[in-house]
Amino acid sequence: MLLPTSRVMNFPDFPLSGGARLAELEVAYETWGTLNGEGSNAILLCHGYTSSPHAAGDEDGWCRTLVGPGLAIDTDRYFVVCANMVGSSYGTSGPATIDPATGRPYGPDFPRYSIADMVEAQRRLIDALGIAQLAAVVGYSYGGHLTFIWGVTHPERMRALVPIAGTMDRRKTPEQIQALRDRFATRCPGWNGGHYHDRLKESGVFDELVAHRLESLLVYGFNDWLRDNVTNPAERETILRERAEEWASRFDANSLWILYEAGLGSTAVPDAGRMRAPLLNVLASTDSVVDVAVGQPTVDLLKSRGIDARFHRIDTIYGHYGPMIEGAKWAGELGAFLEAHI
Repeated sequence: MLLPTSRVMNFPDFPLSGGARLAELEVAYETWGTLNGEGSNAILLCHGYTSSPHAAGDEDGWCRTLVGPGLAIDTDRYFVVCANMVGSSYGTSGPATIDPATGRPYGPDFPRYSIADMVEAQRRLIDALGIAQLAAVVGYSYGGHLTFIWGVTHPERMRALVPIAGTMDRRKTPEQIQALRDRFATRCPGWNGGHYHDRLKESGVFDELVAHRLESLLVYGFNDWLRDNVTNPAERETILRERAEEWASRFDANSLWILYEAGLGSTAVPDAGRMRAPLLNVLASTDSVVDVAVGQPTVDLLKSRGIDARFHRIDTIYGHYGPMIEGAKWAGELGAFLEAHI
């Protein structure tokens, strides 16, 4: 579902690493700030697993604590771009896109692709926008992994790298992905092999998406933030429910595992020595998704390959969401790093 704040760029005849070709790749994206005449002040943001290109501009932006006028990623200075990942549900080609061969959404038949295709789609977008060398690539969660991949795939294309709550390699297994598929297949009576799009609520998929989102919000730490900022338990429950239902009305269930499948086997470790840009690796102390313990060893590995890398630990009680919810806690570190390197 294309957000009202997003725009779309079209790229004809886009080859996918799985062997298929998309007659047209649509990439949804948002921008903030102004690109300078040299095309050299752009920062590419990479969003998380089930997130969107809406990173800033209002209270719904997932990176609003760090991106904006006068903030660490200062939009009075930088031109910031966030593109929706291939296979996601916010306007970029994916399972909800109409298959020209059938006139219906691709659903589970969306052709196989990989993280390399996500990066290539982003590269084509920034080229089309007139961006030369990126000032930085900054990514959160799944987008943190994309940041590492950008560093090894296009090492000369950026002057700084900032992976946040991300890892150098994706560690989901085929068994975990199949379990997620099976959850919807067994619990949703109208699943229809994933071709449920004209019966979202009647199929049971909407309710299962809501349940999945509520579980994620609890694991990621959002409920902890609500507990500390909303005193009324009933109001907290309402906020959680509303957030989950809004997300479920927009997100295609097929994207949940297609995005995971795209990352199977993806790793920046073997090619780490190809990186050239200085890197700030940021993890949260209480993250239950990405263990903070991997932060320093990751930096040590990069340093052993000659990379100017450093690790920054954010002390937060809000887990995986901590770096975004409490951006003010490390905005100074981020701002200083960008100032020093770009």
